[in-house]
Amino acid sequence: MDILEFFLRVMVGLVAGCVGGLAGLGGSIIMIPALAMFWGYDDEDKTQHHIYMAAAMCVNVIVALSSSILHAKKKAARKDVLMSLIPSMAGGMIIGVLLSSGSKGGWSLFAFAGFIWLYCIYNIVTAVKKIPDHPEDNPSPAMWKMILVGLIVGMISGYLGIGGGILLVPLLSLTKLPLRHAIAGSAGAMWISSIIGASMKLYTLPSIEYADGTALTISDAFGFAIPMGLGALVGAYLGAMLAHRLKLPHLKLTIALILAIASIKMIS
Repeated sequence: MDILEFFLRVMVGLVAGCVGGLAGLGGSIIMIPALAMFWGYDDEDKTQHHIYMAAAMCVNVIVALSSSILHAKKKAARKDVLMSLIPSMAGGMIIGVLLSSGSKGGWSLFAFAGFIWLYCIYNIVTAVKKIPDHPEDNPSPAMWKMILVGLIVGMISGYLGIGGGILLVPLLSLTKLPLRHAIAGSAGAMWISSIIGASMKLYTLPSIEYADGTALTISDAFGFAIPMGLGALVGAYLGAMLAHRLKLPHLKLTIALILAIASIKMIS
């Protein structure tokens, strides 16, 4: 890996970290499309997508942890919400990773793109209609709702190789949790569940093979994860600060615009 390529991977992490901190996401929505666009795939089954997923999941830990620290300082995270989300999301993450390891990389790629488009539509519609946010003093949702949300989000996240905030934030908002509390709760739950998900994904990599029988390696994933992680450290903190300064409609539209661009690049 030359200096230019290393710098490019750092920049991918920087942008992904900023988006993740801004929206309470892990950053995979930027990392995975960027890796696919700049480094591509070696076979029709897009087996290398599993490497990109593993690398992104590793960086998700850094993004979520960095942004959750700042959200905690702003007192936006709710402990009762985290206590329900973390174990259920971690369990779902394990199931999702195991399912993804037995499927072709291309399946996760197109499923991921389709999911991003749905989320973009949701964000644009809610921003245009100017649906009001829930009051800051709204009570926390029932525990069973948090457990169900965590389990579903964890399974989808593990299968797609994402942090889960892309789904977790709107679902928490639907349970009448204020948006800023939902973003903080998403980041707080993700950094723990992402550790488990990334570990599982790395563990299963050697069991996945290219068409010629060559197995994927953990070192390939780290080759992307380390430089991206360095950039994400800075980006996540910057994004988390912006999340507390941008107005709600601007925040939704910014997220939707970034995701729309990322999803198009991913499959083009």
